[in-house]
Amino acid sequence: MVQRPLVVHLVYSLDVGGLETLLVDCINRMPPEKYRHAVVCLTRYSDFVKKITQPGVEVIALNKPPGLALGIHVTLWKLLRRLKPTVLHTYNLATLEYAAAAMLAGTPVRIHAEHGRDASDPHGLNPKHNLLRRLMLPFVDRYIPVSDDLKKWLDQVVRIPADKSLLIKNGVDTDKFSPAPFDACDAPWTAEHFVIGTVARVQDVKNHAGLVQAFARLRELLPDQAGRLRLSIIGDGPLLEKVRAQVAQLGLTDVVWLPGARSDIARQLHGFSLFALPSLAEGTPVSMLEAMACAMPVVATRVGGIPEVMTDGMQGSLVPQGDTEALAAAFARYVQDPALARSHGAAARQRVLQQYSMAAMLDAYLGLYDALCLRKAGRAAH
Repeated sequence: MVQRPLVVHLVYSLDVGGLETLLVDCINRMPPEKYRHAVVCLTRYSDFVKKITQPGVEVIALNKPPGLALGIHVTLWKLLRRLKPTVLHTYNLATLEYAAAAMLAGTPVRIHAEHGRDASDPHGLNPKHNLLRRLMLPFVDRYIPVSDDLKKWLDQVVRIPADKSLLIKNGVDTDKFSPAPFDACDAPWTAEHFVIGTVARVQDVKNHAGLVQAFARLRELLPDQAGRLRLSIIGDGPLLEKVRAQVAQLGLTDVVWLPGARSDIARQLHGFSLFALPSLAEGTPVSMLEAMACAMPVVATRVGGIPEVMTDGMQGSLVPQGDTEALAAAFARYVQDPALARSHGAAARQRVLQQYSMAAMLDAYLGLYDALCLRKAGRAAH
């Protein structure tokens, strides 16, 4: 019996995050009779690995130290020689250079996905990084941008040839993420509160500090409503304690909830009145798509792929990057106009249903795997 082709997914780490959620959803939902999967983490993985329900998925951590760590290339080469995958699927810049080791190890298909840009380079103009992306062209069969913005950037700034780039938009499970009555879960809120919420890894690119500042400003703008205003920040990350300290310094401890990472995101979203994403850079944020699928209005920054997903004044409000005053003013409009919040929330769900379904995303990845496996390995999955 011919063994199913193996796809090795190479990520920097496997922890709570939008990219990681998308990866796990793809593995769990791809037809098991077509492809096998393994996940290799350059650094580490957490209990988030338990979300992988597809049987037989091996997860390996290479424990890469900071810096170049050139020996990891040899380690990965040996691992790929043992696993013998048909496809190596790398994610974001930190993993791109290892496509060369995969080619030397005999892995016939190499795919690289770009899910977003770093806060240190929000427009993707770093010349060294873009040179690396071009130098890896001989080793990568297809670059996958997940938004029109990233596709345009790869085409015009990085200068990846059009035949090497394929847009595949992120998708979410619109059955799991769907409208439901208010559910505070274990947050200390009630249905009488207006809850601004976000779900994101607590790191600089997500700009949680700006969100807390905007929430404090909102309470100043609407003193009569301040008693019912709440903020929920779901997620863990390197800046969590710094955000906790900021909340305490502003005297907001009783009205801001920071529970860290959660595994029940769909239920947590049902405790929000509005979803906020004041990021400094983005691709197509999965957490925002999930919130929109729950019929929630969104207030977000006009960066990356966000304006493709939602239209200002239709599914929510877009504000300039780093503009705390505009963020607070956008929040205030929804607090003061519940009908507007309901209208934009309904339009948000409709947008996701029409353009960002999980089924369409999976079909695109399966089609790409099949075509490249057939062309480069002489066989595709059955």
